[in-house]
Amino acid sequence: MLKTNNQSGGESLNNLRRLSYFVALYETGSFTAAADKMGISKAVVSQQIARLESEFQTTLLLRTTRRIQFTPIGESFYQRCTKILKEAEDAFGELHRYNSTPEGTLNLTAPLDFGIDRVVPAIKLFTERYPLCKVNLVLEDCALDLAKENLELGIRVGWLKEHNVQARKIGDFKQLLVASKAFEPKVQELTTPEQLAHLPFIANTVLKQPLDWRFVSQFEEEQLVAFESRISMDKTLAVKTALLSGTGLSVLPDYSVKSELDAGTLISVLPNWHLPSGHVYAVLPYARFRPARINAFIDILTAQV
Repeated sequence: MLKTNNQSGGESLNNLRRLSYFVALYETGSFTAAADKMGISKAVVSQQIARLESEFQTTLLLRTTRRIQFTPIGESFYQRCTKILKEAEDAFGELHRYNSTPEGTLNLTAPLDFGIDRVVPAIKLFTERYPLCKVNLVLEDCALDLAKENLELGIRVGWLKEHNVQARKIGDFKQLLVASKAFEPKVQELTTPEQLAHLPFIANTVLKQPLDWRFVSQFEEEQLVAFESRISMDKTLAVKTALLSGTGLSVLPDYSVKSELDAGTLISVLPNWHLPSGHVYAVLPYARFRPARINAFIDILTAQV
C-alpha cells in the first residue's frame, strides 16, 4: 500500500507518480533528462522529489552543480520503487487484458436442444480460437436467473420475457409442423391446417401454449388450430424422438430438425402454411463493462445461428 497514516487515495496516487519521477531521475542521472523522459517540466520533477523528501523527512539524493549523488536510503528506495512500479504496470496490464483479450472461464446457460445443436459447436470453435478460455455450460430449458446462478451469459430461444437483463438478438428460427416419414400417407392429401385437428399431436410443454397454433398461408390466409394431445413432453429432444417413432405430429424449431428433414426421416407437413417465427437472444446481467470473452463467444455463436 502507498498510504501512510491519514493519507487519502489522491495523496497515495501522487506518491505513485513521485515514485515514477524518482525512478526516472535515478535512471537518467539528471533532472532535465528525467523531465524529458516523463514529458513534464524540470521544475515539476525537482518540486515533487523535494516534497517526497520533505514529507518523509529523508534525504534521497545530494545535489551538486555537476551531478546527483544518491544516498544509501535513496539507492534502497530506488530498488523498492522499481518493484512497486512493475507491480502497478502488471496490474493495469491485467485490467487491459480483461477487456481486450478473451481469457478466463465463461459461465453460460442455454436450452437443451439449442445448446446441443448450436451452442456446443460454437464452444468448440471458441476454445480453439481462444486457448486461454474455459467454458462451463448449463443446459436447462427453464430460464435460469443469471445473477443468482452466477452466470455471465444466457441464450434464450423464442420470445423474451425477462426485463431485468440486457438482451441482444443474435438470430431467428422458423417453427415447423413435422412428422415421421411413416406418417406421410396420413397427411399428404391434406391441404389446410383445419384438417389436422383430428390427428395425434405431441405437445411440447416447454412452450407457453403448446396446443394452439396460428397458421398463415402464402396468400396471407390465417387459420387457428387447437390440437388435442394424447402425449405431452417437456423436452424438445424427447418430442423429436417420439416423432421419429411415428407417434404423431408436433411443432419443432427448424434448427432441431434440419438434419432429419435433409435425411428424409422427418417430413414437413403443409409446407405452404407458415407458423410464427421466433428469435434467439443473448441475455446478460446489467453491467457497465464485460470481460472480452463474453462478446467473443457471442460473435462466434451468432455466426452459427
